[in-house]
Amino acid sequence: MKLTVVGTGYVGLVAGTCFAETGNDVICVDIDRKKIAMLQDGRIPIY
Repeated sequence: MKLTVVGTGYVGLVAGTCFAETGNDVICVDIDRKKIAMLQDGRIPIY
């Protein structure tokens, strides 16, 4: 299944990861460019 998650905060990022782990194709979007850059670098923007 193809899914889009809007927001990569505590809920969106964890939900997107769980959906991807179960075999879904997931795209996460966010308006915070710094947060997206961190994710692309393999860093996690939440604690």
